[in-house]
Amino acid sequence: MTRILIVEDDESIAEIEHDYLEMGGIHADIALSGSEGMRMITTGGYDLIVLDIMLPDMDGFQILKKIRGEVDVPILMVTAKQSDIDIVRGLNFGADDYIIKPFSPNELVARVKSHLARFNRIKDKYSTDGSTEINGLAIDPESRVVTLYGETVSLTAKEFDILHFLSTHPNQVFSRAHLFDRIWGVEAVGDISTVTVHIRKIREKIEGPDVKFIETVWGVGYKFLN
Repeated sequence: MTRILIVEDDESIAEIEHDYLEMGGIHADIALSGSEGMRMITTGGYDLIVLDIMLPDMDGFQILKKIRGEVDVPILMVTAKQSDIDIVRGLNFGADDYIIKPFSPNELVARVKSHLARFNRIKDKYSTDGSTEINGLAIDPESRVVTLYGETVSLTAKEFDILHFLSTHPNQVFSRAHLFDRIWGVEAVGDISTVTVHIRKIREKIEGPDVKFIETVWGVGYKFLN
């Protein structure tokens, strides 16, 4: 059974989200504080997390930073602010998507279902693909583990998906729009600038002054070097 976790301190909002998700056939649990959310995330085995930014004891950014290297599931951030800084900050910390309050409960259900379906399709596809190894970088799609010179590299779900997709199409240039559609899904709602943020984070984790795997083709997009 698909299980998701709602981390939201406003109980009335959490209950509405819970009820709509349950009506949509998705089992949802609720955590009313950041600390409770942390405990449930690390022990609950959830398939997706809906994480509010503004929480009384620890904010969503703090939670995201603590769990992102350990939890490989889609994380949907919820914010009452329309500030680009908050949105980019969440994406930098590893969020897969964001939704701005106030929003329709039906929109939340649609976003959750879209991310779950996308994540499951990618996992199913990658489980049958071969691994990639080049210049000390090894990408294993079955375990979804990336190592660099034998050391494990901690990537978010979307970072892994982007890197694996590019590595399986070496020397092919893909635009930000193409990557967004391919990784997030053609029906995803969001800003394609998130692709730029994710590419930058990937580079910070696997590249160095003398090591380069992803090349920017200015005005066009990105390609994996082989």
